[in-house]
Amino acid sequence: MDIDSLKLEKQLCFALYACSKEVIRSYKPILDAFDISYTQYITLLVLWEQDGITMKELGQKLYLASNTLTPVIKKLEKKKLIMRLRNPNDERSIFIQLTELGLKMRSEAIEIPQKAFCKTGLELEELRTLRGVLHKLLGNLTEHYKEIEEENDNEKDY
Repeated sequence: MDIDSLKLEKQLCFALYACSKEVIRSYKPILDAFDISYTQYITLLVLWEQDGITMKELGQKLYLASNTLTPVIKKLEKKKLIMRLRNPNDERSIFIQLTELGLKMRSEAIEIPQKAFCKTGLELEELRTLRGVLHKLLGNLTEHYKEIEEENDNEKDY
């Protein structure tokens, strides 16, 4: 490695950060029409796929800590798109469920991915390849940090 490796343009982390920021920015005008933020949108995506999951499961699917997810849930609840239900068997566990309004929004939101895709300037196959590589990267990193956490937990047992 040489000093050239420290250039910003050579950093994977920066390329991902900047692209992520711009992709999310491209969603804003589309989501404004639905009066939801990007984080609210991805939360709804999970619920449209699997309604009635726990707050913990939702956070895991979105890679969000509960202190980040809770305000999102409260805002969606205030908009009457979701409701929180305590688990009668475990009061610490909260289920998140779509309301009729939240379910209705799904059919209206069906156009969002296509509108967002059109802004990328990518061909459909390029988008599929990119998404596949990003999912692989996410899986690799998730597995890596899971192994580190397990090693740390094992060291605590001694």
